[in-house]
Amino acid sequence: MSGRRTIRIELAIESEDELQALRGALLAARATELSELGRRAGRHSYGYGSDTARETMSAEVASHRRRHDLLDRLLGAIDEAVAGDR
Repeated sequence: MSGRRTIRIELAIESEDELQALRGALLAARATELSELGRRAGRHSYGYGSDTARETMSAEVASHRRRHDLLDRLLGAIDEAVAGDR
């Protein structure tokens, strides 16, 4: 599948506590991705491993960066939706 897509997600939130729990879970996931991104990028930039291992690390760095960016966009969309509800 290629090309830009828009995905709409509807999720019932029962309380402010649930909303904060959701944001906390997404922030924790984003922090984990950022940590892995830093760790993999560091190993790659310091030249660890064989050429094949470095290629794999490059792909992993790109994957963690993409996941971090998507979580960041999801958090932004949630913040926009909440601001629009107020």
